[in-house]
Amino acid sequence: MATPPNSAHRGAGNLLHRETSPYLRQHMDNPVDWMAWGAQALNKAKAEGKPILLSVGYAACHWCHVMAHESFENPAIASLMNKLFINIKVDREERPDLDHIYQQALSLLGQQGGWPLTMFLTPDGHPFWGGTYFPPERRWGRPGFPEVLQIVAQTFAEEPAKVERNVQALTSAMDNLAAGRPGDAITPDTLIQVADRLVREVDPVWGGIGNAPKFPQPGIFDLLWRAFRHTGRQQFATATIQTVTRMAQGGIYDHLGGGFARYSVDAEWLVPHFEKMLYDNAQLIDLMLTVWQETRDPLLQARITETADWVLAEMVAEDGGFAASLDADSEGEEGKFYVWTDGEIRRLMPADDADLFCRIYGVMVEGNWEGHTILNRMHENGLADAGTEAILARCRTILLSARAGRVRPGWDDKVLADWNGLMIAALARAGAVLDRADWLSAATRAFGFVVDRMSTADGRLLHSFRDGQARHRGTLEDHVNMARSAITLYEVTGQGAYLTQAISWLEKVERHFHDDGDGGYFITADDADDLIRRPRHAHDNAVPAGNGTLVGLFSRLWLLTGEDIWRQRADALITAFAGEVGRNFFPLAGFLNGVDLRLHGQMLVIVGDADDARTAALRRVALEKWHPNLVLLCRGANDPILPPHHPAAGKSMVKGHATAYLCQEQHCSAPVTAATDLAALLGG
Repeated sequence: MATPPNSAHRGAGNLLHRETSPYLRQHMDNPVDWMAWGAQALNKAKAEGKPILLSVGYAACHWCHVMAHESFENPAIASLMNKLFINIKVDREERPDLDHIYQQALSLLGQQGGWPLTMFLTPDGHPFWGGTYFPPERRWGRPGFPEVLQIVAQTFAEEPAKVERNVQALTSAMDNLAAGRPGDAITPDTLIQVADRLVREVDPVWGGIGNAPKFPQPGIFDLLWRAFRHTGRQQFATATIQTVTRMAQGGIYDHLGGGFARYSVDAEWLVPHFEKMLYDNAQLIDLMLTVWQETRDPLLQARITETADWVLAEMVAEDGGFAASLDADSEGEEGKFYVWTDGEIRRLMPADDADLFCRIYGVMVEGNWEGHTILNRMHENGLADAGTEAILARCRTILLSARAGRVRPGWDDKVLADWNGLMIAALARAGAVLDRADWLSAATRAFGFVVDRMSTADGRLLHSFRDGQARHRGTLEDHVNMARSAITLYEVTGQGAYLTQAISWLEKVERHFHDDGDGGYFITADDADDLIRRPRHAHDNAVPAGNGTLVGLFSRLWLLTGEDIWRQRADALITAFAGEVGRNFFPLAGFLNGVDLRLHGQMLVIVGDADDARTAALRRVALEKWHPNLVLLCRGANDPILPPHHPAAGKSMVKGHATAYLCQEQHCSAPVTAATDLAALLGG
């Protein structure tokens, strides 16, 4: 247990020193009587009959820091909060279930969500009003926070019927959103029709969806790339290539240290919100690798390499798990760690090198953002010639060394199972494709950490780990993303233990998360006891929705095991959410990508000793190119016998050589033993 701080400013009822979350501990010296979400805080609200002020944020959030400095560290405002409310602080990364519920409530109030999230709840946790950031006094057309506190508290005390009407209206609206919307079967044409609609939303100049602000949204571009592979229509490829290229050259990318920021505040990917999140970088490694496998663009290989190397250099936390994020701020200023002036650069390197570097990276005396320059190569489509790139690499090394002397942004080193699952899968696949054993090793070590340190006695996952403590019930995404990473590790290593672990987690999902009424899966388990509802949806947010990922996982396991229960679960899950596609397909890219695998899945069976070089050669051919719906089954001589109806049943090595069979719809090709023949069979 963390030691309570010695602070003259900490509120007498501030209990956040008990927590391990870096975000919560940022607030443990506030004069606000903060409590963490849980029975103690909820019971206190009920006992005192006070409304709850719920504040949700995360450690890397710039505007969370702003509101903290302006309001939560202000003794007068804190005194008002303590007098009128039970104040609960939540790390949205530790409790994505809570964040989802109350962000949805805010949206239903007609407001745009985001962080910090500021919600007002009844003592039993039901929302009745809220917002996001509030300034300390009336500003920018927003009411001042003290004014908000007084009006809300007065309304709660004097107009209970009005509060109850709001509660009932929000409850009814959330019930309606959660209601099952089963639909007819989704056909192969559906993905192409959705892609046709989505591609119109892509900025033809700068890539990305829509205008400012721009988020990477890799699931959508995965869908467009699948549509390209199915149809050969160049518009889908162009939209995807333009997007990953512009991001890779923009200011959203850290050209010195590697890694992508969370989003861009402009349409050109120049000015990022400077925080770096593990989940974004995992998905972008995956997307860039997918495109690179088709184009072999050196720019994308460079960005994949730099980003993966950044993860290993800066994002490895306790005992090998991956840390959650890097802050946007340092020394109280957003982006200060990352930006430069012309003079700073010229003082550090020879004039000729500085001239070249400043020209290529858009460095101007007046700067491109608040008097400073965000390094970018946004007006170039690719890398320069080898000689020029060598000089630029030397310049970047000089600047990176100088940057190391600056005050670093805050590091949120908690390990989240769901985000780790995304990064483990990305590094494992990239390591196998680009022959980087260190990436694969980091992935396997992180996987082992989650299994060993974040599991309960019955084999379920816990969500968060820090300071030697695993906390919070695992969500649907924790189990699903880790199962996906296990299958990826199985496919790239051939080690059956990973497949066994994936199946074990997915059986836990069936037992504890399945919605027996409407089908599909809740994002919280059946023993969640501190929520007003159990969310259920297939909508991707910053991370893929668990229900969408599950469609692909169930489909893979049906092909890998031959057990029909996995096909049945995939089909039932598709039916449960099929009605959503006609209603709002935009956030369903992950779901539709899973459906694509269910409809077009192929299985490559490689029979041979896992340690045999010829087996490895065949596996490498399978991984070298992106085959969107290819499932890789690795069979050793001593593996358990497959069911007789499985297409790979009875398949064996030819003349003692590692042998591959390509199977689809219960039919398999003739055996091939040469890597060149397998490449031809796979179409490349």
